[in-house]
Amino acid sequence: MAVVLGTAGHIDHGKTSLVRALTGIDCDRLQEEKRRGITIELGFAWVDLPGGERLGIVDVPGHERFVKNMVAGAAGVDFVMLVIAADEGIMPQTREHLEICSLLGIRTGLVALTKTDMVDADWLEMVQEEVRGFLQGTFLEGAPIFPVSATTGDGVDTLRDHLARVAAELPAQRRSDIFRLPVDRVFSMKGHGTVVTGTVISGVCNLGDELRFMPPDLPTRARGLQRHGKAADSVQPGQRCAVNVQGLDVEEIERGFVLARPGELFPSNRWLVRLTCLSSAPRAMRQRVEIHFHHGTRECAARVVFRDRDKLAPGETALAELRFKEPMVGVFGDHCVLRAYSPLRTVAGGLLVSPLPPELRAKDPELADKLRLLQELPELRDAAEAIGGGKAEAKARDEARAALVRGALTLRGIEGADEARLRALTGLARSAVEAALQLLSTRGDAICWDKENRCWVGKIPFEKLLAASLERGADLHRREPLKPGFTRGALCTGWSRNLPPKLVQKVLDQALKQGDLVIEGEGLRLQSHTVSLAADQAGLRQKLLDAHASAGLTPPNAKDVLEELGVTPKEAAPVLRLLCEAGELVKIKDGLYYHGPALADILERVRGWFTTHDNLDVGGLKELLGLSRKYLIALLEYMDNERITVRVGDQRRFRGR
Repeated sequence: MAVVLGTAGHIDHGKTSLVRALTGIDCDRLQEEKRRGITIELGFAWVDLPGGERLGIVDVPGHERFVKNMVAGAAGVDFVMLVIAADEGIMPQTREHLEICSLLGIRTGLVALTKTDMVDADWLEMVQEEVRGFLQGTFLEGAPIFPVSATTGDGVDTLRDHLARVAAELPAQRRSDIFRLPVDRVFSMKGHGTVVTGTVISGVCNLGDELRFMPPDLPTRARGLQRHGKAADSVQPGQRCAVNVQGLDVEEIERGFVLARPGELFPSNRWLVRLTCLSSAPRAMRQRVEIHFHHGTRECAARVVFRDRDKLAPGETALAELRFKEPMVGVFGDHCVLRAYSPLRTVAGGLLVSPLPPELRAKDPELADKLRLLQELPELRDAAEAIGGGKAEAKARDEARAALVRGALTLRGIEGADEARLRALTGLARSAVEAALQLLSTRGDAICWDKENRCWVGKIPFEKLLAASLERGADLHRREPLKPGFTRGALCTGWSRNLPPKLVQKVLDQALKQGDLVIEGEGLRLQSHTVSLAADQAGLRQKLLDAHASAGLTPPNAKDVLEELGVTPKEAAPVLRLLCEAGELVKIKDGLYYHGPALADILERVRGWFTTHDNLDVGGLKELLGLSRKYLIALLEYMDNERITVRVGDQRRFRGR
C-alpha cells in the first residue's frame, strides 16, 4: 500500500526547504511564492524507497491566512512530519497544525527540528526539551525528534532513512473500496486538456474508467493517469496522482470536488457528525453557530445544530447536525475540521456518522433510539476495522460489521438502502457489506425487497410496514364487517404511499406467508376476519330470505320488500350482498333477486328444454315457466350474461351443446 507524508508547522520554519533537501524537488512553483519566499499553495514531491515504491510528500503552507490550504493538503495524509525551527521554537501555527492533524485522524508522525545550523548545542538541547513537553498528551507524544539543516545537509540522510522505515512499517488501513480523489489542483496542459491532482483516499481507478465529479455530478472519463510523475495504468489508495479528464474545461471544475465512480457517492445538505470542541478553543460553540467547514479538499459554510444541548464547551464531544448551503459528499468515518469566523482559528473537529442522515424531529417517539444508535456507530466501526488473524477476531469483526450494517438500515427506516448507499453509510468495502447482509438475511434482520437492484430494508422498519398494512386491513374490515374481503388497492392506500411497488409487494407476500393475510376470491382479507351479523341484521337477513323463498318463481320487487320492512336500501345493501355471496339469493338485475333453489329449478327446466329443442325464445320460456314477460326478459338476459345461453336474433341457443 502506498503512503503519503504531510508536512505541518509554522510559516518560515523550513518545511519547503527540508522537502527540497529530502527529494530534490522544489514545491514552490508559483512566481509569487518565489518572490515572497512563502508557500501559498500545496506542493507535492516524492522520494524513492527501497523496493521501487515512492513515498509521496504533501508540502503545506504555514501562514495562518492559508490554513484552509493546509487542511486540504492534510486530507489524504497517512503520517505527518511536524517541522519546528530550532531558532524560534513552538509558534501559533505549530499548535494549530498539530491540532488539525489530530482532528483529521492522523496518529503517526515525527518532528523535524530545522535550522540547526543557526543555533548552538545548548540552545538545541533546550528546544528539544521544550518540544517534548509540548507534545505530551498529543498523538506525537514520544515521537522521535530529528535535528536537521536543509542548508548544510546535516541529519537529512538520517531523516530520509527513518521516513522509509515508517512508510514500510505503517500498518495497512482498512478502507472503503469507493474510489475517491478529492481535487486539490486543476489546470490545463497543452496537448492534453484538463488535469486534476489529488491523493487517492480509497478505491482504485483504472485508465479509461467512467468517472463523475461530485457533488455537481459532472460525467467524465480517465483519459490519462500519472502516479508520482510517471504514466500509470491505475492508481490506488495513498498515491498522489494526476488525472487527465475528458470532456470538461478547467472552469467547470473546482478544488473540493471529488472524483468518483458513478453511483457511489450521494450528495446531501445535512450531515450528522460526532463533534469534539478543542480544549484550546477560546469559548464554547453555541447552538446554530455558523462556521468554516473543511472536509477533504473542500471548504464551505455550515451551521451547527446540537440535539441534546445549547452549546459545546471546550474539551466536550457531542452529536451535531451540520447544515450546508451546498450539497456535500462523504463516507461514514470521514474526518472534518471546523474553524471559527472570528477569531479565524480551528475550534473543533468531527467524525462523520451519517452522510445521509435520518430526520431527527423533537416529537418523533423514536428520537431517543435513533440518537442512541447514532452514538453507537463509531464504536461499531472501530470493532469492524479491528485487524486480527485469529478465528475469534474474525468472528467478532464479522459480527461488528453486521451490526454496523443493521444500524445503518434501521436508521434509513422504511426507505431502506441499496448496497451502494450502504457502503457510503458504513465505510465498508463491497465484499464486507455483501457478507454482512448475507449474515443479517439468514437471521431475518435484513430483508432484500429488490434482488435485481440489491435493495434492502431493516427488520424493524419492515415490521412497521407489515403492522401498518395489517392495521389498514383491520380498519377496512371494521368499516364493512359484512364484506368478506377487500381489493389490494384498498389495502395499500395510505401506508404504502410513495413506497416502491416491489417493497409493497414484499410486505404483502410476507403477510400471506405468515398467514396474517389470506386470498379471498379476487381480493384479500385478514385471516382473523369472519363475517358476522349483528342481531338486527341477522333478523333482517331472515326476513329478506323468507320473502323471496315464499315467492317461488315470481320474486317480489326488492324496493317493495324493504318498504314493508321499514329498512332503507343502504341498510339492506350489506345483508343482500352477504346473501348473494352465500348463494342463498341470486341477483338477476337491479331490484330483482331470486331465491337460490328457485333459480336452480328454472335453470334445470331450461336445460331439459334444450334436450329436445335447438332454440329458446320468450314464447318458449313462457310455455316452460308460465311467468309474465317482466320475469322472462330478465331471466333470458341473466342467462346470456352468465353464458348459459347465447342470443342469435330473437332466439337463444344453449352454450353447453
